Amino acid sequence: MPELSNNEKGVFTHVLKLTFDDLNQIKLGTAGQMPIAVKPAGGAVELVGVYESVALAGASDIAFDIGTTAGDPDEYIDALDVDGMSAPVFNTGDAFTTGYVQAVDGSNTAENILLEVNGTTANLTAGEVVIGLRIVDLGKFA
Repeated sequence: MPELSNNEKGVFTHVLKLTFDDLNQIKLGTAGQMPIAVKPAGGAVELVGVYESVALAGASDIAFDIGTTAGDPDEYIDALDVDGMSAPVFNTGDAFTTGYVQAVDGSNTAENILLEVNGTTANLTAGEVVIGLRIVDLGKFA
């Protein structure tokens, strides 16, 4: 996911829009995971949000995890029932204190941020999901 320029990013440094076709393709990867951004050396994650911009149709078991641990990437978003969402969801992962925007999961080394998609994505016939991240990068000032 490319970093956005100042005039287009708003509160997010990275934004990814996924259609139902895209979600089906992710499921083909290892454990249904794909890198969606990189947390740089000297960086941290401050905000992660998921928005179902077009209702998912055809499957009722689609769930997201977002984080850095390949076995269970749930530091930023944990077990989110995407097709059951009624409003955007932010910072529900293990690294966050629910309800707060805070810089978490700082690291001295760069790490991939992973999206894990679970469920019967092959049954999806419609839908779109937007994921936004705000990544803090103090390393670029070193």
